[in-house]
Amino acid sequence: MSTDLQSPEAAQGRFREWLFHRPEVTARHAGPHAAAPPGEKTHSWRKVMCLTGVDYFSTLGYQPGIAFLAAGALSPIATIILVLLTLFGALPVYRRVAAESPHGQGSIAMLERLLPFWRGKIFVLVLLGFALTDFIITITLSAADASAHVVENPHVPGFLHGQELWITLGLVALLGAVFLKGFTEAIGVAVALVSTYLLLNAVVIGVAAVHVFEDAHRVTDWTTTLTAEHGNIGLMIAVSLTLFPKLALGMSGFETGVAVMSHVRGEPGDDPVRPAGRIRNTKKLLTVAACIMSVYLIASSLVTTLLIPAHEFEDGGSANGRALAYLAHLYLGDGFGTVYDASTILILWFAGASAMAGMLNLIPRYLPRYGMSPEWAGAVRPLVLVLTCTAFLITWIFDADVNAQGGAYATGVLVLMTSAAVAVTLAARKAGQRKLTVAFSAITLVLAYTTLDNVHERPDGVKIGACFIAAIVIVSLLSRVARALELRTTEIVYDDRADAFLRDCARRSIRLVANEPDARDVEEYREKIRQVVDDHDLLDPGDIIFVEVTVGDYSDFESRIEVHGEALHGEFRVLTVTGATVPNTLASLLLDIRDRTGVRPHIYFEWTEGKPFIHLLRFLLFGVGEVAPITREVLRRAEPERTRRPHIHAG
Repeated sequence: MSTDLQSPEAAQGRFREWLFHRPEVTARHAGPHAAAPPGEKTHSWRKVMCLTGVDYFSTLGYQPGIAFLAAGALSPIATIILVLLTLFGALPVYRRVAAESPHGQGSIAMLERLLPFWRGKIFVLVLLGFALTDFIITITLSAADASAHVVENPHVPGFLHGQELWITLGLVALLGAVFLKGFTEAIGVAVALVSTYLLLNAVVIGVAAVHVFEDAHRVTDWTTTLTAEHGNIGLMIAVSLTLFPKLALGMSGFETGVAVMSHVRGEPGDDPVRPAGRIRNTKKLLTVAACIMSVYLIASSLVTTLLIPAHEFEDGGSANGRALAYLAHLYLGDGFGTVYDASTILILWFAGASAMAGMLNLIPRYLPRYGMSPEWAGAVRPLVLVLTCTAFLITWIFDADVNAQGGAYATGVLVLMTSAAVAVTLAARKAGQRKLTVAFSAITLVLAYTTLDNVHERPDGVKIGACFIAAIVIVSLLSRVARALELRTTEIVYDDRADAFLRDCARRSIRLVANEPDARDVEEYREKIRQVVDDHDLLDPGDIIFVEVTVGDYSDFESRIEVHGEALHGEFRVLTVTGATVPNTLASLLLDIRDRTGVRPHIYFEWTEGKPFIHLLRFLLFGVGEVAPITREVLRRAEPERTRRPHIHAG
């Protein structure tokens, strides 16, 4: 008998293979921000609305309580102002975003197109920092509120009371475990959760409204309190205008709503580039979701303000972070209240899942294209672990307190909404739409004021956002520097003349001369040939082909190369190429020529005068600099076998 024992090395190898496994299809981790793979079944806009609704509608679990803590008896009036800003500010902005980014790229992609080169890349990284703030806090805040519903339920064992931090950490860990395994059938689960949750909330609000009508004095007591504190309706509105930034959590679902566009079913004849049916249905999704949420926000704020004693909203009170659940237990009994709590816990937890899916699809969408992602970021599971650990840290910092995290969450939401308003304003201006430009500019100013007021009142949000931004920028730049010597070319295509030049020279030898184009006159090329012949003792310069690389967007990491052949002045063969950097483009071209022709090409450089360190910085930032040694190093890394590398000559 023999026993096969697994060696620790084999087990470790299998674990590493599982952890860094890359062929994770997006559908397995599908969520509101996941791009639908080609050929994946799309869904009606009503079902997809539920997918974004797990984030948007779940805020009913804590929004009424946060609104009362911020505005007190003015909570319903401040909520009405918030709803007006939602319907006449945020909704028009995101309807335009949907029209401008029909494949779910969102406002970040719009600004990326409108702001080219490094300023656009840096701006996108900053917005990604705030987006991650939004999504991470969605996970931690939702889990914290779910834990509040757990411990406040009368059927929960007493030993769990006071253990909100550990319950929240457990929910976050469970979320991470789900994503390590995979996350499927998101839309079906979302439809069930959202439908149940909205129905239960309608029952609670309806029953509470009946009690308000039965006890009419509650309304008169409320209006009397408002008159005593603020005097008249004009002053009430003015004070509410200053308070509504604190209620901004009620506007948190729009960025998600646009990001789900790839799942929305359009019309059979839709243009793949600009699917009019999908755009139209997404606008319906955004409008209906905003209207439903507006009704629930106003109704919930009104009944909770009228029926719940003020001290119950305070920290430690029975309605703190769970105002509607308090009413459910009070008026419908512990049985119904437990069902409501369970529904709330599930949708809040699922909102965190939506945010996790968003980050898993948002980060790889941008950073790899910029060359700004570590090697392991291409695998889902390590990224899940990093994000889960970050959520642990945020939960610990805020001690799983819903109210304490509201500022950070609102900051992330408002920055993204303000950036969306800026994007649509620039898009309207570019399209020559003056009235829309003025209207969107006004919305931008309101959202900018709201953001600045929120930052001033609760600076913890911008501090956390700044930490995320600093981490993203530092890691991204270090990663880009570490990957600077990769080939960085996605595809190379040749026109007929360029192909003819190479096929002709391949019969003898392929000798390329790297030339920085200047006047491109006869004398420039003749002088270059004389220099190359003198430096390298060439006997026959007849097979020389000039290669001229023009740097396009030097902030891009990867580029598609198109090689064009020109016959200049009747005697000089020139290949013109546009790329993100000169050395990487030349190295990719040389290797491709070798593979196409079976001949190892020669390339001749002229040494660049100046300080090497300065040239290295110019290469890292602008794609130029000392070309010869960097081209050689890129080739050395791409082709380890020396006898197969193209020949590099410098003189």
